Amino acid sequence: MATTALGGNPVQTVGDLPAVGTSAPSFELAGADFSAIALPEGQRAVLNIFPSIDTGVCAASVRKFNELAAGLDNTTVINVSQDLPPALGRFCGAEGIDNVQTASGFRSSFGDDYGVKMADGKLAGLFARSVVVVDADGTVLHSELVPEIATEPDYDAAIAALS
Repeated sequence: MATTALGGNPVQTVGDLPAVGTSAPSFELAGADFSAIALPEGQRAVLNIFPSIDTGVCAASVRKFNELAAGLDNTTVINVSQDLPPALGRFCGAEGIDNVQTASGFRSSFGDDYGVKMADGKLAGLFARSVVVVDADGTVLHSELVPEIATEPDYDAAIAALS
């Protein structure tokens, strides 16, 4: 288990993020149109993991990674939450977000496999704000569980891991 916080109150996750240097767990998530989204083969990936697109900080992280993704070669940015696929699609359509993918873990074991599902607190069952960066061979280059869910991730560290 790992610990983050929500409003200063400790929140436990069901496990730990994949460690740097290990193989990223495979997954199958539901895209905005319910199509299967998986860790891309032969490409780097940035997984922006968050509780819900309907919060300001989560929306800000999707916008920021969309902006950053435009300048990343051979890299797919996947925004992952428990939101239903149509909600993710509506948000991206309304915001003009088209450099990233959205993916829902609503019918997968992603939250358990990546250790990001919150085990307690008022958001129990949703994903804790995290970032995992994976190289083209599937090896984890960077992982961050933010210390306070209401704060944005360290974008610079995530992008630097791709260098």
